[in-house]
Amino acid sequence: MLKVHTTKFGNVGLLCVEGRIVRGETDELRNAVLAQVDTNVVVLDLAYVNTVDAGGLGVILELLEETESRGIQFRLQHVTQPVRRILEITKLDSVFNIYESERPDAAIRSKPAMVFEMAACA
Repeated sequence: MLKVHTTKFGNVGLLCVEGRIVRGETDELRNAVLAQVDTNVVVLDLAYVNTVDAGGLGVILELLEETESRGIQFRLQHVTQPVRRILEITKLDSVFNIYESERPDAAIRSKPAMVFEMAACA
C-alpha cells in the first residue's frame, strides 16, 4: 500500500512517498501532488519506494506535466537504486529533475536556500 506524508517548507511541498508506485495504488500520490496549490516546487522523496511499474511511471509523468502546466517545479529526490534503474532503462532519468546528495549537512551549510531539498523523510 502506498503512503504519502506531506510537509511544507515555505513555498515547497515535500511529499515523502512510501511503498510501491504501481497501477491501482496511486490515488493517494495523485491527490497529494494535486493538493499542492500554494507551492512553487513539489519534491517527491522516494527514499522509501522500492518499485515502480509502468502504470506508476505514467502517473508520475502525468503529475510532472500537471504541475509544470501550473508553473510549479517538479523534482524527485533520494531515488532508490531499483527505481533509479527503472528510470534509466526507460530513459526517464533525463526527463525528471532528480536531486541526490551524499552529504546533506554540507549542502545545507553551503546553500541555505536548498534546505528543502535536503529534508529527509522520517
